[in-house]
Amino acid sequence: MKIELRGVWREFNGQQRPVTALEDIGLEVEEGEFLCLVGPSGCGKSTLPDLVAGLQEPSRGESIVNSGAHGAPVLIFQEAGLFPWLTVRDNVEFGLRVRRIPRARRREIAMEQLGLVRLQQFAEALPHQLSGGMKQRAAIARALALDPPVLLMDEPFAALDAQTRDIMHQELQRIWTETGKTILFVTHNVREAVCLADRVLLMTARPGRIKDEIFVDLPRPRSVSNPELAEVAQVALDHLRDEIQKAEREEFDSGWLYPEGRLPASGPGVVASPR
Repeated sequence: MKIELRGVWREFNGQQRPVTALEDIGLEVEEGEFLCLVGPSGCGKSTLPDLVAGLQEPSRGESIVNSGAHGAPVLIFQEAGLFPWLTVRDNVEFGLRVRRIPRARRREIAMEQLGLVRLQQFAEALPHQLSGGMKQRAAIARALALDPPVLLMDEPFAALDAQTRDIMHQELQRIWTETGKTILFVTHNVREAVCLADRVLLMTARPGRIKDEIFVDLPRPRSVSNPELAEVAQVALDHLRDEIQKAEREEFDSGWLYPEGRLPASGPGVVASPR
């Protein structure tokens, strides 16, 4: 399967004027590739998987997903989004029920995918009985049960603690190696991107454009604590530093300045409010 974006722009109606989230994006993702998008807050990186998934349409340009008979991409968000009243197995089976897959086959597929994410022993547990990392593994199993050609992952580990996130980095690399799925992964964490990806695309501050790409040729499995990985991540961060500072300045100027364009004197009871 191949994903291609050709001259894609995405614009939104702002309160005072139109806002350009993405500007002239050209992008190809090859079958089986693990691609990470990384950039400052507000650069439109989370809009890209929405365009690929068909949840949004480009304002200009084309988003092409050559899936053939392999089905549509599946999007995984920061929150696992499990149904709290269903067991883990029933959550994994949910999409298959919608597709009217026979019950016995649904159970077989669900248990296969729970085995892949190492959750078989929790098949009958309810989501509130799982840790944060286990919930995300269950969400990945639910996505894989549909056998999508592409996994679109929008900062899926951002809400996890550092230790759990490191474990999930190892788990996702293993799952990707075992399944050969194409993965488009969005993150604001440069080390996470270098840890996971074959290729990292660096995006500018809004309007988001692709500024540069870094190919990661390090052996797997990788860890964010690896010194060689840290060196590559530092190169990526150096490329992004100006964009991060620009995004911070724009966010500050647009929302949290007093009408005079300055912060008030510090002191108890002084609270800045949006302009």
